[in-house]
Amino acid sequence: MQKWSFFQSFPLTLRGFRQHQRSNRGWYKLADMGRSLTRLATCMKGQSRSTPYCQIPRRSDRIWKLYLANNLMQLQIQSSYHLKGFTKDLIHSFVFFFFSFFQNSFITGVYPASPSSWLFVVIAIMGTLYARVDPSMGMIEKIKEHLPASSYLSHQGQSIVSALLFSTGLWFALIMTMRFILKQLLSYHGWMYEQHGKMSATTKLWLALVKIFSGRNPMLYSYQAVLPRLPVPGVKETVQRYLDSVRPLMNDEEYKRMTGLAKDFEVNLAPRLQWYLKLKSWWAANYVSDWWEEYIYLRGRGPIMVNSNYYAMDFLYVTPTPVQAARAANTVHAILLYRRKVTREELKPSRVPGSIIPLCSSQWERTFNTTRIPGEETDTIQHYADSKHIVVYHKGRFFRVWVYQGGRLLNPKELELQFQNILNDPSPPQPGEEKLAALTAGERTAWAKARKTYFRSGKNLQALDLVERAAFFVTLQDDEEGLRTEDPVNSLDAYGKSLLHGKCYDRWFDKSFTFIVFKNGKIGLNAEHSWADAPIVGHMWEFVLATDCFQLGYNEEGNCKGQVDSNLPVPQRLQWEISEECQEVIQSSLAVAQALADDVDFHTFPFKEFGKGLIKKCRTSPDAFIQIALQLAHYRDKGKFCLTYEASMTRLFREGRTETVRSCTVESSQFVKAMMNPSQTNEERLKLFRLAAEKHQMLYRHAMTGGGIDRHLFCLYVVSKYLGVDSPFLKEVLSEPWRLSTSQTPIQQVELFDLVNHPEYVSCGGGFGPVADDGYGVSYIIVGENLINFHISSKFSSHETDSHRFGKHIQGALRDILALFKLH
Repeated sequence: MQKWSFFQSFPLTLRGFRQHQRSNRGWYKLADMGRSLTRLATCMKGQSRSTPYCQIPRRSDRIWKLYLANNLMQLQIQSSYHLKGFTKDLIHSFVFFFFSFFQNSFITGVYPASPSSWLFVVIAIMGTLYARVDPSMGMIEKIKEHLPASSYLSHQGQSIVSALLFSTGLWFALIMTMRFILKQLLSYHGWMYEQHGKMSATTKLWLALVKIFSGRNPMLYSYQAVLPRLPVPGVKETVQRYLDSVRPLMNDEEYKRMTGLAKDFEVNLAPRLQWYLKLKSWWAANYVSDWWEEYIYLRGRGPIMVNSNYYAMDFLYVTPTPVQAARAANTVHAILLYRRKVTREELKPSRVPGSIIPLCSSQWERTFNTTRIPGEETDTIQHYADSKHIVVYHKGRFFRVWVYQGGRLLNPKELELQFQNILNDPSPPQPGEEKLAALTAGERTAWAKARKTYFRSGKNLQALDLVERAAFFVTLQDDEEGLRTEDPVNSLDAYGKSLLHGKCYDRWFDKSFTFIVFKNGKIGLNAEHSWADAPIVGHMWEFVLATDCFQLGYNEEGNCKGQVDSNLPVPQRLQWEISEECQEVIQSSLAVAQALADDVDFHTFPFKEFGKGLIKKCRTSPDAFIQIALQLAHYRDKGKFCLTYEASMTRLFREGRTETVRSCTVESSQFVKAMMNPSQTNEERLKLFRLAAEKHQMLYRHAMTGGGIDRHLFCLYVVSKYLGVDSPFLKEVLSEPWRLSTSQTPIQQVELFDLVNHPEYVSCGGGFGPVADDGYGVSYIIVGENLINFHISSKFSSHETDSHRFGKHIQGALRDILALFKLH
């Protein structure tokens, strides 16, 4: 979902090699609290805020002052809330913060050992000493000689203290040894290249060792310290793989020219760039991720609505309740339960599906309390340690809703009351308030200038601060969306478009995600892309849908269950003072956003004829099957091949995000040509299909294990700009448009849903906007054994594309490929 054309205006000067801010997780959280102190002083004095958050010192003041500052801002602006109750909440959260933060940090810090293992080591050492055996080979006696307080201790006391110190040192040494061994084990990826169902003896032994050294009951971030670093591929291999990927897209003359550029780059400039890149990889947690976040996402100056943000849908066939306030309450409560699990690190670490192999969990950190802050040249991501409120938008008004009372989460019934109060509120929007969020939908530089000019002090600063500090943003829509049986095609298309961009002013596109609740009880989500990738949001979304339906539930009237505390603070309107000049800027941003939204040609449909179950009978990867079908569909649609992007993950490595699988290959193009050639037999076509599927799977494995093409070339390009040197090869590679951008949305928590007996209880998946002006964006989710949902986007302004036409070609391609196997 990235736009590579951004590199055409890539700055010649970079910030240099900098370590990713999230590499030190504990200090990062404490720094959020430190910045709260500065923001508090600014708001209380009414002064302007001109210092960017990222320039405020990060490691200052004591921990208790930092945490207190994080909460005092809320105390100062909440004059109507009971002071006694708020003080109680503050003390409770203060104590809980210390306990959970240090407890979790310690448990994660000693993993794969456990705190109890320290006691085991101590008892073992003490036992050997009692048996008059010295396992330390004299080290305990050496420690005893150098004890600073030896004169105050008895001989027995000195022996005990020395043994404790030695035991602790031995324990830490064992931890470091286990971590080193586990990291080396996780660097092995041979298991990915073995045939499914035929595991070698080497892999079986490797899995056994991984299980032994992985410890027990890991927390969310337990594996972070043992995940290997993303390796830097060899230049020769990357260049050759690139040339192989573009061969079906170029004629002989074009390919010969590109080969010349590639070989010149490989021999002359690449070794120098590669040296700098390897240098970075030695000290950075991940040599790609920080640059990817900054230069692909945060430096983009165009609208993030449609171009970057993506969405997720509700159940396709089921709406648990038609009561808007009740559905909002249950799902918001479920989201907050998920947030609590993330904060306490109670989520199980992410793993490769069906295995014990861990994946990087770092992206979960910024799921909540996170906002993208606009800048004139580059945006920044602001993450807060905690937030006790959400901001709700309804009919042009912004409301703050507290989600804690007396140190506990509000229950669904209490949240329903809060949302119903908002729905019943007859007050009109303040001048300029209704379409204020359009600023987040337009050009980033214009939003940054408006923020600096009109939101730097007074009410606007305080109100904007509340929005940005909120756990997440909620929109209560005054219209209905979802599947309508009388018009399934148009209703689903409208539903998807609404989630993607809405009215362009009823989502806060800068928040980590905006949760949307429609009048008829349907829900959805719009997520900002820079802070994390879709699988992280998808994981949360699965939990929310399952918790809403299967755990919380509703009463017979469709309302939430539970009792209501009569002392709940009522939702409070945010106060704005939007000048006429600011309203003009808002209107200008809205015009840009509406033009972009109106140009989106969107189509979503469920493919019900067959799914994963039948594809597996073909002894083919379902993903490869669909990707090759997309190649056939695209050729039938446009009569040519194009550069194709499929998102793969690199989370086998620390702080890994994504890599590109170039799905248009020589093998897939030969298969497509055979399908278009009436003289080819089905046996010949089937043979070519198997070769294409095998090649696709090999490319996917390369991408997952650090052997991809595009992230390596991207980083070499960044280094070249840092050094001030030009590369015609890299410039041409990174300016090539992705006219077919695809992504699979995986179902990660199958255990939450009974897809066999209740296949209707599953999300329809999600989608994103088109990447190229004359291309398609395609997202698909494989649901159970017999359903595949597709989401297709393109632009009306392009005469080459038509989302509905392409959808028909996809369905036809799937049928035609399956027919080759003669399963019926």
